[in-house]
Amino acid sequence: QDLAVRLTDDTDPFFLYNLVISEEDLQSLKSQQGLLVDFSAFPQKFIDLLQQCIQEQNKDIPRFLLQLVSSAPALDHTPVSLNVVETNPFKHLTHLSLKFLPGTDAEIKKFLANGLKCLKEDKMILEEKLKKTEEDLTRQLNYTQQSLSEKSRELDKLKNEWTSYTTALSNKHSQELTSEKERALQAQTQYQQQHEQQKKELENLHQKSIQQLQNRLSELEVINKDLTERRYKGDSTVRELKAKLSGLEDECQRAKQEVLSLRRENTTLDAECHEKEKLINQLQTRVAVLEQEIKDKDQLVTRTKEVLDATQEQKVILEESTEEKQRHIEKLETTIKSLSAELLKANEIIKKLQGDLKTLMNKLKLKNTVTIQQEKLLAEKEEKLQKEQRESQEMGQSLRLKEQEVCKLQEQLESTIQKLEESKELLKTNENVITWLNRQLSEVQMAKKVDTPASAHAGGRAAGSPLGMPGRPSFHSLGISHPISPLYAFQNFLDPTHSKNGNSQCPVQLNSQLSKPSRCPDAHTVPAAGHAANKENGEQLGLESKYFKKKDDSIPLRGLSQNTLNSEYLRPYLPAKAQPSPKAAGTPASAYFPG
Repeated sequence: QDLAVRLTDDTDPFFLYNLVISEEDLQSLKSQQGLLVDFSAFPQKFIDLLQQCIQEQNKDIPRFLLQLVSSAPALDHTPVSLNVVETNPFKHLTHLSLKFLPGTDAEIKKFLANGLKCLKEDKMILEEKLKKTEEDLTRQLNYTQQSLSEKSRELDKLKNEWTSYTTALSNKHSQELTSEKERALQAQTQYQQQHEQQKKELENLHQKSIQQLQNRLSELEVINKDLTERRYKGDSTVRELKAKLSGLEDECQRAKQEVLSLRRENTTLDAECHEKEKLINQLQTRVAVLEQEIKDKDQLVTRTKEVLDATQEQKVILEESTEEKQRHIEKLETTIKSLSAELLKANEIIKKLQGDLKTLMNKLKLKNTVTIQQEKLLAEKEEKLQKEQRESQEMGQSLRLKEQEVCKLQEQLESTIQKLEESKELLKTNENVITWLNRQLSEVQMAKKVDTPASAHAGGRAAGSPLGMPGRPSFHSLGISHPISPLYAFQNFLDPTHSKNGNSQCPVQLNSQLSKPSRCPDAHTVPAAGHAANKENGEQLGLESKYFKKKDDSIPLRGLSQNTLNSEYLRPYLPAKAQPSPKAAGTPASAYFPG
């Protein structure tokens, strides 16, 4: 397997350098440059280095650089070395250095033929795409026109329906308004009459109920006064009885305390009696005295018992009197409760009457609210009518806007159709110009083959070519060894006065690396033998007059000088209208070759 690398230039189709690397060559490169990559991984690594150079090219200080170094001062079919260099602040490191050989004429022809083939294929693809787009656009045009017609019909139908609907709605709403106004007036009069009657009846009932309530209130006030007086009297008697009760309770407590003290004394006396009985045997002498004392004490005990019995009887009497007074108080409380219940009933009756009054007032308010709501409904219906009228106006405006949009769309369609036609014409003109230029080139080549002295003066390149292809002119007097495009030879063929006029500028655009001459050197011109033959046959060479009309958006033909069209050899091939006048000698070629 071999790896083929090719160097080309888009601006110069004759710039071609080739390199074929085999595994043995890669082994020698490894030993020379110290590479560590196998033959299978070498292409990808080389592509990676090139991508890094492309990424770094827009930077101010690129890290990776591609250098094309040649031994000769100009690129004139000499071997060239391509270096991939990494820049450091200390040193420039060359990662890879490959030597390229210039392409032979056969290789250049193959390369140019492949380029032409690709261009023709692209042209065919573009033409097919153009046809498809034209068909699609025509279909879209037909479809849009049909849809426009249908939409216009629908718009007319909608307009008619809308006008009929709006008229019917307005008539219906006007009739409903008049009928509802009459109904509202009738209902209002009826409600007013009913309201007045109910108001009179309610006023009479209210006055009667107020009189009854006032009479009842006066009676209840009298009863309440009597009851309050009785209550106050009962309260005073209860207070007196409570005071008496408290005094009797105090006396009872005192009596109880005395009884307790007497009982304590009795216990002490019993103890003394026991002691004295024990001491009887010892103190027999004191028996009589002690008996008398005992008798006195017995009398005292009897008296205390009588006092106790009397106090108990008084206590029982007091308890009975307190019970009777409590019963009387309870009776008084029951009477007060009954009176308060009657007062509460009277208050409830008054509240019920007040609630009836409130309900009647609420009913009146409801009737008023109903009338107000009806008035609001009438106002809302009037607002709805106004809204519908506004919506109808807005619909009319939207219809007008849609009509304007339809007009704009039609204008856009017409403009697109015009642009399509212009693009078709431009394509036709470009094809005619290309065919005409090919004819002229073929005629120039035929003329050069016939004229041998011209080819000998142009250099030894034609003799050295393997297929006998005529070489390209070179300018050794100016130090230019770079080949010139065939357009320059065509221009010199058309303008024989170019070599005589020293003031005419050189029309060939050379590479920026070469020196740019201000004036062209003397070039050998070849007589146009093919033109006379074409004149004799009566064929009118050149293009039609419509292709030479001046346009503002035309693109100038590069490689043709401004004086080319003014030459004597080009005038017979141009039509009478397109021949340049002596005043228009300085007009550019773009005025006659549009696009």
